[in-house]
Amino acid sequence: MAHVEHAASRAAILSEVKPAVLPRAVLVEHGRSFSWITDKICGIIEGKTPAWWWWCFGVAAFIASFTVCGLTYLVSTGVGVWGHANPVNWAWDIVNFVFWIGIGHAGTLISAILCLLRQKWRTSINRAAEAMTIFAVVCAAIFPVFHVGRVWYAWYLFPIPNSNWIWQNFRSPLEWDVFAVSTYGTVSVLFWYVGLLPDLAVLRDRFFAAGNKFRSFLYGLFALGWRGSNRHWSNYEMAYMILAGVSTPLVLSVHTIVSFDFAVSILPGWHTTIFPPYFVAGAVFSGFAMVVTLLVPARRFMNLKSLVTIRHLEAMCKIMLVTGLIVAYGYALEHFVAWYSGNKYEYFVFANRRGIFVGSEKAAANSPYMPIFWLMVFCNCILPNIFWFRFGRTNVYVMWVAAILINVGMWCERFVIVVTSLHRDFLPSSWAIYKPTWVDLTLFAGTICFFGTLFLLFLKFLPAVAVQEVKELRHALQHAHEHHEIPYFSQELVHATELELGEEDKR
Repeated sequence: MAHVEHAASRAAILSEVKPAVLPRAVLVEHGRSFSWITDKICGIIEGKTPAWWWWCFGVAAFIASFTVCGLTYLVSTGVGVWGHANPVNWAWDIVNFVFWIGIGHAGTLISAILCLLRQKWRTSINRAAEAMTIFAVVCAAIFPVFHVGRVWYAWYLFPIPNSNWIWQNFRSPLEWDVFAVSTYGTVSVLFWYVGLLPDLAVLRDRFFAAGNKFRSFLYGLFALGWRGSNRHWSNYEMAYMILAGVSTPLVLSVHTIVSFDFAVSILPGWHTTIFPPYFVAGAVFSGFAMVVTLLVPARRFMNLKSLVTIRHLEAMCKIMLVTGLIVAYGYALEHFVAWYSGNKYEYFVFANRRGIFVGSEKAAANSPYMPIFWLMVFCNCILPNIFWFRFGRTNVYVMWVAAILINVGMWCERFVIVVTSLHRDFLPSSWAIYKPTWVDLTLFAGTICFFGTLFLLFLKFLPAVAVQEVKELRHALQHAHEHHEIPYFSQELVHATELELGEEDKR
């Protein structure tokens, strides 16, 4: 009774003040029906594989094979085939490790934190972002395992009994990485898999009805006997929320621990307390840029524009703008503290990065990595400001190019942090220039295409969009429209846009 009175009073107030309704993009365009949503998403898996998928998969798989060749050569020859040399004993291996761990942060943030905050715009993009997280963690795990040199001793990193009674150094941040990344990867896989269960059951039933018993059995095996009963949904929602709660602190803890690899050292350029927060912001920054990089072409070639709408992309651009500003603030604070501290060694490292010296240090102003630093500043600090403007947030070509350049800038950031802090140490006589070898380049290109190969397989064999969650969102939006709470659907708009659709889209 109280609810009815509250609704009536709210309606009376709204009718009196007549607030202006601001135009807002919809989350499910054209008022799509439940059957259309199911047919569209499952049809990608059931239908014939398009030619563009085979071309992309063939190129990505071919270049991804370089990873196997490069790692085989690395193990058989030794880590000396990398460009490591005193004093640069950490280089592309750690740079790529930190880069890939950062890429995976957007998936967990979209799935866990936005789920707990009841943000509905996450629904159509969470599945692809979660898959991206898992694939990025797989690529990241390659580098710390193989950078130990004798890869067959990597199992000593785990706290298990061994014949030599050698215990791990639990005070080392490298050991913390093992626990953080393994926990992060395990929880991400569980979170992704639990969300897949209802959709796997849908595919099981559709393949069974179509007479494809083998694929029905295969999807049914992974659906774990899902029948959609009240008990199943109750357990599913409880498990999903528990995993969301567990994943939320991991978003903050994983890259914080990765930043401790550098921050707990005494090396100028690494020993700074700003690393944990701005590493986390940078990880979210690069992660959302990768989501945009993947989803813009996916929604175009898979014809998912009605489900992955401009509103989804615009929301991600806003998050990239915020995190980009945090990253820019971190860069500025680093340089300010280096100057304000009065520590000449700390100041020299940052002056060496930007290639701008003063006083007697002008003699050393030939900084070899200055172009990489300023490319980082442009991509991470200047370029994201395009998202202040609606044009930058709604034009898919602009945001896609910007997202690619942001990831280039974030890789440059990791390179600048690792290499420029090492190549000129306290003794000028030991200064050296790091140059990547063909093995470095091969492994990096191979992991990028390995990541792309896994994502293409995901698009073909698993629902790229959460079917059940989009249906639930569609029902909630329709309910809001019917009760005049939010004008999510406009019949005139639906009629006008339906006229522009092709015959395949109408079906």
